Amino acid sequence: MDILRFITAGSVDDGKSTLIGRLLYDSKNILIDQLEAVERASKFKNDGTIDLALLTDGLRAEREQGITIDVAYKYFSTPKRKFIIADAPGHVQYTRNMITGASNAALIIILIDARNGIIEQTKRHSIIASLLNIPNVVVAINKLDLVNYSEEIFNQIKSDYSKIAEQLSLNNVVYIPISALNGDNIVDKSENLNWYQGKTLLDYLETVELEHTINLDKARFPVQYVIRPQTEELHDYRGYAGKITSGIYKVGDSVTILPSGTESKISAIEVAQKQVEEAFAPQSIILHLEDDIDISRGDLIVKSDDLPKIEQELEVLVCWMGDKPLKNGSKYLIQNNTTQVKGVVKDIEYKLDVNTLEKQDVEQVSLNEIVKLKLKTAKPLAYDSYKDLSSNGGIIFIDETSFVTVGAGLIQ
Repeated sequence: MDILRFITAGSVDDGKSTLIGRLLYDSKNILIDQLEAVERASKFKNDGTIDLALLTDGLRAEREQGITIDVAYKYFSTPKRKFIIADAPGHVQYTRNMITGASNAALIIILIDARNGIIEQTKRHSIIASLLNIPNVVVAINKLDLVNYSEEIFNQIKSDYSKIAEQLSLNNVVYIPISALNGDNIVDKSENLNWYQGKTLLDYLETVELEHTINLDKARFPVQYVIRPQTEELHDYRGYAGKITSGIYKVGDSVTILPSGTESKISAIEVAQKQVEEAFAPQSIILHLEDDIDISRGDLIVKSDDLPKIEQELEVLVCWMGDKPLKNGSKYLIQNNTTQVKGVVKDIEYKLDVNTLEKQDVEQVSLNEIVKLKLKTAKPLAYDSYKDLSSNGGIIFIDETSFVTVGAGLIQ
């Protein structure tokens, strides 16, 4: 069975944790001891039901405040597919956590409270889905039980959101009316929503076609470690260990080592201590080359007939995650896979307004803001644009003194 990684996103109190709890509960993916623990922790309501949100809101601070702070991961399966869910924080203060959870998702569920319609966080999360090129978007219009299961309200929100989806060029957008609290259209069809003829949420998740997230065309191999045992029996052994992030490598392939530009050929490939004729992403391997070349951690081994871009000046879309503002002239360590170089912010081109999607001039960037900037690195960086090859087009900004990750960037 294949695995669907998806993330839920929405504003505070839109019902993300309850939705996941309902998915797990109604699909019978909760162990008895888990259910008993939730029952003990629940504040029982008048009708005796349990609080399903507690299945994901594991931190004590979250339970006390009734909000999700960190990204909670849950795993479940049905006879048709396996699932990994990331329950992302809804509060604006934790948008950076949401980006972390969304980075590997093949689908995003954006929850909208039927009473409130589209709000700032809806737009913010939609922009992030667009920036990260998440291939599938489910707009789950929740809490329809609180608006008498109104088809008119559902259609109005659907119409409003479709304009945003078109503006952001979102992919494969579907709209599902639900009540997570009551289980309407989560696993089973709801009689209360008989005007809706589409699939339930679980049915859609089980059947949505998944694009192959691993690119097998462009061969990229970031070197993690150079193996030189220098023992008597392995005197001449020199292997380059790492994980293939994309593409296929075969013995005899002509390769180029970047950023130096040195060329060689693959003489051998090892996978799990066995020699093989070819290897492919996402395998971890050891490459051997015909020539003794000065290669170290952070170098990129690619096929000579398909080179990435190699430049020192980059245009990058950045979600700022640091408490300290980003300014022109700020210096950071920039990391792309295993490559780490020093970089300086040359120009903040604009900030993206999450309400209007307008581009605004700013002199500094604060926590959770999304901006486009020009970056100059101390050494040439071998990269692909994020849109073409996400595995080699994403970077992080690291504070030089604290070594804390303060920004996530997508190279344009």
